[in-house]
Amino acid sequence: ATENDHLNAICMLWGHLLTGTAQIFADVRTYWSPDAVKRVTGWTPTGRAEGGFIHLINSGPAALDGTGQQEIDGKPAIKPWWEVTSEEVDRCLQATTWHCAILEYFRGGGWSTRFRTRGEMPATLFRLGLVHGLGPVLQIAEGYVVDIPEEVHRKLDERTNPTWPTTWFVPNVTGQGAFRDVYTVMAHWAANHGTMSYGHIGAELLTLASALRIPVAMHNVPAERVFRPHAWGLFGTSDPEAADYRACQTFGPLYG
Repeated sequence: ATENDHLNAICMLWGHLLTGTAQIFADVRTYWSPDAVKRVTGWTPTGRAEGGFIHLINSGPAALDGTGQQEIDGKPAIKPWWEVTSEEVDRCLQATTWHCAILEYFRGGGWSTRFRTRGEMPATLFRLGLVHGLGPVLQIAEGYVVDIPEEVHRKLDERTNPTWPTTWFVPNVTGQGAFRDVYTVMAHWAANHGTMSYGHIGAELLTLASALRIPVAMHNVPAERVFRPHAWGLFGTSDPEAADYRACQTFGPLYG
């Protein structure tokens, strides 16, 4: 990243340890509403993208696994590194172009990797924040990488920087709270960065966070997949989010 973002680096470490896969570092850059997409490109989003999508794009490089050129059961994926075939390595390279870094961001020069993540691929966007007086706080958004037409991608991509790697991401929305719609998810995101991991790993992140006594500010993991220590129920059951904060504060950090 352009910035030295140690909090997102921690997320990348967690995601890699939980899945064995490469993690995608990205700016949470722009929410494209259906109306804005129609106005700029003439195309009306459909399918998973019909409520709009978020432009994940990193200034410079991202792991080439993020091209989505690996496959599991014939579908785009990011595989554990030991399962990636040499043919998939070649496809990732072929799907990437290399560009001189723009001097506005990188005065020392270098190279940027340009690719577009292939959809539709399940993914989890997450980010660790740090609040004075509170400590670390985690945000989680499960969703999908979506495909959009090539010409639409080109027009939208050029609104930022076409030499950078792009992922079009749609979080799973619930109609309530921070996940009321795609825009609301981005509006609640605490930083301009996030880590994207292949698959829906929100449940694993929730369990890890509880073990580390890190409260989760927002997530869209279905209740039946949430696993936290049994004692969390003693802090209230009608509002699990608030109960999580109380439990983490009471028990204190596991390491600290």
